[in-house]
Amino acid sequence: MVKRTAPFAAFEWMIAWRYLRARRAEGGVSVMTWISLVGITLAVFALIATLAVRAGFRAEFVDTILGANAHVTVYSAGRVTETGQMIRGFEEYDAVAERVAAVPGVTRAAPLVKGQVMVTAGETNLGAEVFGMRAEDLKSIPRVGLGADAFGDIGRYDEGIAIGSGIARELGVTVGDRIRLISPNGVKTAFGTSPRVSAYEVVYVFTAGRYDIDRTRIYLPFAEAQSYFNREGVADEIEVMVAEPEEVDALALPLMQAAGEGSMLWTWRDSAGSFLRALDIEDNVMFIILSILVLIAAMNIISGLIMLVKNKGRDIGILRTMGLTEGSILRVFFICGASTGLIGTAMGVLLGCLFAIYIDPIFSLVNYVAGGGVWDPSIRGIYALPAKLQPVDVLSAVSLSLGLSFIVTLFPARRAARMNPVEALRYE
Repeated sequence: MVKRTAPFAAFEWMIAWRYLRARRAEGGVSVMTWISLVGITLAVFALIATLAVRAGFRAEFVDTILGANAHVTVYSAGRVTETGQMIRGFEEYDAVAERVAAVPGVTRAAPLVKGQVMVTAGETNLGAEVFGMRAEDLKSIPRVGLGADAFGDIGRYDEGIAIGSGIARELGVTVGDRIRLISPNGVKTAFGTSPRVSAYEVVYVFTAGRYDIDRTRIYLPFAEAQSYFNREGVADEIEVMVAEPEEVDALALPLMQAAGEGSMLWTWRDSAGSFLRALDIEDNVMFIILSILVLIAAMNIISGLIMLVKNKGRDIGILRTMGLTEGSILRVFFICGASTGLIGTAMGVLLGCLFAIYIDPIFSLVNYVAGGGVWDPSIRGIYALPAKLQPVDVLSAVSLSLGLSFIVTLFPARRAARMNPVEALRYE
């Protein structure tokens, strides 16, 4: 009775290890194996780095949306008075905001007045959007109010205005300086409507983390905004913050019922949904492309392993005559090929994780070598290249690399196992 050994026995690992560390002159690992090792390392590194940057960019983009904008905007379709005048907005805005704030899941509801103006300081002009908001509501905005990246005294908000850091940079102003706001919808006279011009002191400068917000947004006290935009007794919108922004769609019906007849909603998904869907499509395409790179690198294992089988034909014949089964020969060469994939994957994971962790100094070095200007926030919206290392991304990269490496290794290993020992030793 022939005694069978357990799969992947110690002697199989020993033979595979001897083949891997043998010199090429002795019929050991070929150059193709080293090429496949480097290829898998770089492919896994590129896959993990791309997934980390993708996740970081998405998280940063969503965080800046949720941290500086309303999760839900409640606005009115408007109504026509008995005199035929069209009134848009909420006249009983405090009562509406109170009812909306009482909806389970809502953390804050604040009346808001919005308008567009021309901002001037000296001879510099630029367009901006004014948000009229009360001080307590401004302080609760995560990326604008208390705890945000800002300077100045937010406690003096009722005495002046708060502006984005981009506006401050473009105008060359800082806390304590005065800027003028010019609105085309100003004072109505017998000769028509003349622009309204008002000067305000800058008391607070914030950085929300989004270029388009920091360069265009100004906060004005609510009562002053009502007077400035001729909106006395009216709020244009109700700005709503919720506890679970990702589940905002489930609150749509309760919010509309609380806001009353004629109200409509605009969520953060409505404003950024197309961009997020484009990111999802790009993510899937990039994963497929990089998966093909991993497959190409893994295919090189076949070339290296075929050369190894060819060089070790005599050894295979001797091992078979000594009693090794086809299964043992298959496992020996499977270990040889799979080790390349395993080592390459481990090195790729290490490089990818280090890249994601130290992306800031790496990006600074690239920016320095390139002479600056590598990242333009006016195009990309955020100020730096983010990276977020997620375990699920690392696991998907590892599973893909190891799975492909193990699969492609089976073909040359099976060829070695089926080699006829008589044919292998005929010319030796």
